[in-house]
Amino acid sequence: MTAGTRHGIALTLDGLGVSFGGFRAVDEVNLTVADGELRVLLGANGAGKTTLMDLISGRTRASRGRVHLHDTEITNWPEHRIARAGLGRKFQIPSVFRELTVRRNLEVAAFRAPSVRANLGFGLDAAGRRRVDEVLELTGLAQETETVAGFLSHGQTQWLELGLLVVRSPRVILLDEPTAGMTQAETLKTARIINDLKGSHTLLVVEHDMAFVREIATRITVLHLGRVLAEGTVAEIETNADVRAAYLGTKGIG
Repeated sequence: MTAGTRHGIALTLDGLGVSFGGFRAVDEVNLTVADGELRVLLGANGAGKTTLMDLISGRTRASRGRVHLHDTEITNWPEHRIARAGLGRKFQIPSVFRELTVRRNLEVAAFRAPSVRANLGFGLDAAGRRRVDEVLELTGLAQETETVAGFLSHGQTQWLELGLLVVRSPRVILLDEPTAGMTQAETLKTARIINDLKGSHTLLVVEHDMAFVREIATRITVLHLGRVLAEGTVAEIETNADVRAAYLGTKGIG
């Protein structure tokens, strides 16, 4: 795909792959995600989902293929350069400033060149402060602004880390199993937060919890043994014979 044909496309993978000692962990993956789309990457453990996210974000170097963020090829760029280009990633294990309050966490993240001044709360303009307020509302943490992050529940910590990404307005957000370890109530709230991000943000979500996937997905890409096995709507994936045989079992999606 040439740059001239990427209008409206946020993320493109062309034949992306990586091998470890002859084992093809990700094998010739092609994927196109439109601006404002939420795409779920579904698959069993070992399917290559997290490795694919590593390739996109620069954490692992690709052996072959290309990654484009909008019109820019970012294949094998360093992680920090890809982040500056507008790709944000949330890992399974949250990473927040545990000694800072919820608001101060977001203020530091919103300040695009973190420094001593930023950590002291200086340098954030009125627009930045409004953005912080918006993210507090989005994540349901508006009542926890002065709570030290180390005292948040697991779910609240996950929402704060998501907020740290969103407040910087990345062009594409990668979420790796965002509901891992959450209660059912926390999972449902996370689904609401992610649904609120649809349209205004482009998201690629790695998940294996089909109940959660049903709450957020419009389109799913299924990985199996490092390759794309199927792609379609929730209903199409639930009834796909190849998916049922390879991942979901003969009884289908649970």
